[in-house]
Amino acid sequence: MEIFLSSLAILAGFLLLIWSADRFVIGASGIALNFGVSPLIIGLTIVGFGTSAPEMIVSGVAAYEGTPNLAVGNALGSNITNIALVLGVTALVTPLMVHSRILKREYPIMFSIMLLALALLWDGELSHLDGVILLSGMLFLIIFITFMGIKEKQQTHSSTDPLEEEFSEEIPKDMSTGMAFLWLFIGLVVLLISSRMLIWGAVNIAHNFGVSDLVIGLTIVAIGTSLPELAASITSALKGEHEIAIGNVIGSNMFNLLGVLGIPGVMTGAILDPNVLSRDYPVMIGLSILLFLFAYGFKGQGKVNRLEGGILLSCYIAYMFVIFEQSV
Repeated sequence: MEIFLSSLAILAGFLLLIWSADRFVIGASGIALNFGVSPLIIGLTIVGFGTSAPEMIVSGVAAYEGTPNLAVGNALGSNITNIALVLGVTALVTPLMVHSRILKREYPIMFSIMLLALALLWDGELSHLDGVILLSGMLFLIIFITFMGIKEKQQTHSSTDPLEEEFSEEIPKDMSTGMAFLWLFIGLVVLLISSRMLIWGAVNIAHNFGVSDLVIGLTIVAIGTSLPELAASITSALKGEHEIAIGNVIGSNMFNLLGVLGIPGVMTGAILDPNVLSRDYPVMIGLSILLFLFAYGFKGQGKVNRLEGGILLSCYIAYMFVIFEQSV
């Protein structure tokens, strides 16, 4: 009976997470647009932050409940899932064209953040100081992206970047400020409730089957909290908005490493499971390099075709197999 209730809590938690994250982003985007913020800045900051909101809330709840390694697994597992599963499946549905100057600028930033987080975790511990550094990095990233977006717009005096055009089409334009604040509040409250349900169910199942908190974070929780990115990427790709499909993943991965890892560090700290540095972090870096080689476009327009999408998805399946073999 307990397993059934735990599974039900996980399923309901996932569904509510997806819905509430979408309401949160819509509310925040509506508020920003009504206060004169450009669609490009909204897309690069609020949308990127919003798609990582489930991971961040789950991370905070997991740390509060005394399972910080579940939060660490969620951060790394979500990044691996975003690249290998989300973009792999999306590219299989429709090849992804990449030609935005902004995305090419953000790739090096994502790699720099990965190296920073690796340096902080190298001692096998996520300390309070590490958490402060990571959360400070997230604040700096938001400010930097906002500044660069404004500078880019001033230099071009136009909305020539396809990423801005796509964000402009996606952001609600006729929402009143009052309604936007209401959706923001509802989204945040439901995010908290659904995260608590998800963590309760996941921890119960982990304890019943003798699986570590890290593995639960890397698998069940990571897949569930990455569902918003999967839905957004496939929908955007089918609409021909390829920049958003990849931009969502890059933005989410940066916020995951800075925010989702930073939160448990500040709240409780954590002694890392040895597999974090020996298995999971190298996989995340390797997949990021692979995506870079596929998507960057060294001699022109970049593209992630169906074959490359299949390679990414195959890497994800192999990674899940390795985790399963090491867990039994």
